[in-house]
Amino acid sequence: MDTLSFDHLVLMLRDRLVALAPSFEDDGYCLTDLATHNLGSMNRLIMLRDNYIELMGWPQGQPPARKDIADSPAGLDALVFRSTDALQTYEHLKRGQFDVKPVTHLERPIVIDGKSHVVSFRTVHFATQPIPGFRVYFCQHLTPEYVWMDRFMRHANGARALDAIRIRAAQPEAVAQTLAGLAQASMQVMENQACRVVLPNLGIDVVPGGVLAKASIEAATLADDQGRRWLFDARLH
Repeated sequence: MDTLSFDHLVLMLRDRLVALAPSFEDDGYCLTDLATHNLGSMNRLIMLRDNYIELMGWPQGQPPARKDIADSPAGLDALVFRSTDALQTYEHLKRGQFDVKPVTHLERPIVIDGKSHVVSFRTVHFATQPIPGFRVYFCQHLTPEYVWMDRFMRHANGARALDAIRIRAAQPEAVAQTLAGLAQASMQVMENQACRVVLPNLGIDVVPGGVLAKASIEAATLADDQGRRWLFDARLH
């Protein structure tokens, strides 16, 4: 199998999605319209050249319809790798002895030029997360033309790419090895015990986290076409 690309980073906003979304627009991001999945979660997206950031949540004051995200804390919550064949990904993970759930069909409605369409995906989730502290899953896009649309990729702040992700972990090499195995990627040992997982469209850096009980997605870096890079503000402070 070829190395998987990084598909998207999930920022869990829980029932504050609608309330917090305008602050990202204030930061110069163009957000997609609010959409509701068939499984009950809601999202708005920051679309980038070859990946995106998903702002995820559910209606304010209501319990989440998706039980798999009910306990997810607010913040950078999940790494999602891009699958070209969800069933093949599922079988590969089963052979690797991972506790994986069957392939799930996910969809959400979208209106383009006054016409209704359905954005469709197949996802592969774990019953038991391979890295305690954050979620990892896989997404196969069945209708990418409804996801990467030019009108949603024009950001006032110039953002074009999700360039890097930083994870903090007590055992960075073990976490990096697991991520590299999941994505069929290479891993580089860096200075000061840090490790880097090299994907076709970004790097994931895993840095020492002292005695942290669980790993955490600490930060994400965005870039524009002029080489400027900046940390993504999750707007939770």
